[in-house]
Amino acid sequence: MAYREKDTKKWTAQWFETNVMGEKKKRRKRGFETKREALEFERSKKLSTERSMDMKLSDFIEIYFSDKQNDLKDRTIKNKRYMMQQHIVPYFGNQMMSEIKASQIIQWQNEIQKKGYSDSYLRMIQNQLTSLFTHAAKIYDLPVNPCKKVKRMGNSDSRSLNFWTLDDYKQFIQTMEPGTRYYLMFEMLFWTGCRIGELLAITKADINFEKNQLSINKTYYRTGMHDIITEPKTKQSFRTIEIPEFLKEEIKEFVDGHYGMPDTERLFPVVQEAVQHKIIGNQVIFKNYFGSQRYSYHIEHLWTSLSKSAEEDCKSAG
Repeated sequence: MAYREKDTKKWTAQWFETNVMGEKKKRRKRGFETKREALEFERSKKLSTERSMDMKLSDFIEIYFSDKQNDLKDRTIKNKRYMMQQHIVPYFGNQMMSEIKASQIIQWQNEIQKKGYSDSYLRMIQNQLTSLFTHAAKIYDLPVNPCKKVKRMGNSDSRSLNFWTLDDYKQFIQTMEPGTRYYLMFEMLFWTGCRIGELLAITKADINFEKNQLSINKTYYRTGMHDIITEPKTKQSFRTIEIPEFLKEEIKEFVDGHYGMPDTERLFPVVQEAVQHKIIGNQVIFKNYFGSQRYSYHIEHLWTSLSKSAEEDCKSAG
């Protein structure tokens, strides 16, 4: 029960939590201006402890990420949180998980679709809401999963991505000066099919110049002013790529031009936004590829388009 501190005249909330050993521990949080605020905090904490679905969706989001902390990478959590805060919490944040109906989700979909997002981004937003209710139903016995009753909005990547042709790529790469950092970066994206994050994590040690091979074993991203190097997206992403002779020579010339570069230093010490900026800066190619929908998600998956075109070019050449 909430009580008022004699010295500060402010209210303190208190509740019990059961730890993993089954022991009950009293918890407190001080500093509330009113009794109502303290009682509301107590209520939310009790519901969270009991994992009752009579809790706000915004509160369940915290439980979801607490449960998933060992399953999701930091960057994935950051991206999922962003989409939930931007597109889900404003609509459902104050509603109880157990009270959200399929009809409300349809209305939400209609509102989101008015914003003009691409099909793939719409599907990503939908997936965030679906993941919350799936977790609630599977782990916390939510009686009805409303997402199962409605059609998912948007389409998957394979349906919504347009692919660059070889001519598109040639037109784009002509805007880069041969031998420069970004020229080589896009050459490697095109001919190896690596993701942008994988490209930015490549070091000199990852390249076998004798065997013409590139080892993909990590990925890079930047968050909170910190550079993060972690494992690739999936186990299948660990791979060794055969690179053509001319690309090996381009890489070797670039490396030799940076005399004394340590084997463990990143070849391209830039962030993903810098790569995206190079694409967006070329208005003709960007418009042809992305149309009027300028979303970084598509640029992040540019490697899909480039590698597809390279593969087709190799087949036609063979």
